[in-house]
Amino acid sequence: MTPMGAPTHPFWISAFLDIAPQHWDAALAFWPAATGTTLSALRGDDQEFATLVPADGDDHLRIQRRGDGLSRIHLDVHVTDPARAADRAVELGAEVVHRSAYGYIVLRSPGGLTFCFVDHPAAVRPTPADHGGYRSAVDQVCIDVPSSRFDTESAFWAALTGWREHAGAMSCFTLVKPPRDQPTRLLLQKLDDEPSAVTAHLDIAVTDRTAETIRHTGLGAQVVAEHDRWTVLRAPDGLPYCLTDRDPETGSLIG
Repeated sequence: MTPMGAPTHPFWISAFLDIAPQHWDAALAFWPAATGTTLSALRGDDQEFATLVPADGDDHLRIQRRGDGLSRIHLDVHVTDPARAADRAVELGAEVVHRSAYGYIVLRSPGGLTFCFVDHPAAVRPTPADHGGYRSAVDQVCIDVPSSRFDTESAFWAALTGWREHAGAMSCFTLVKPPRDQPTRLLLQKLDDEPSAVTAHLDIAVTDRTAETIRHTGLGAQVVAEHDRWTVLRAPDGLPYCLTDRDPETGSLIG
């Protein structure tokens, strides 16, 4: 059953991993193991879609094979009325890219990040994955924004979701925080350089970052950079992501 609420505000947000065709097999092997989920049966006309199914609760991680292009992340924003939500998003500065006969609508944010409005039901947040002594959860999508577009992009996502903005632990971060029953926070990061468009990556909250880094590199990820509170890795499919010192239940910093 779909939760009731404002028809244009999200009751759920899913992260969609869009995988370059040459990395599809590697992604199917890596991401279920890395996230503590189970890969669903492949679906779609060309077997190009799958879900990363948690041990309990409703899923919020999905994966698809792209026809071409590099691997990337996009968001599925679950609302009760995608058409009305899309009209409102355009008023806020988004651009409609495609209206599907299947009911979903593809848009780009003011800074160019792809997202979709969908009406797929979901309501129960999964519990963190247990790795035998520590826990982890993919609980955050970090939206990487050129500095010149940061204020506009932050304001857009706060208005679109109806969620409150919070100052991050560092001045380059702004958190758009959902209600606790939702699985996906949005963290906007102001970049020093000026890439051509806004992009996104996954953040994984983990109670033992050292152990999780060892586990992920054993699965084929590569460490890109180490920071005081997070480690940047690159998955075998080319997607960057971060392991962060945060409580997988609350998202709060540990230590």
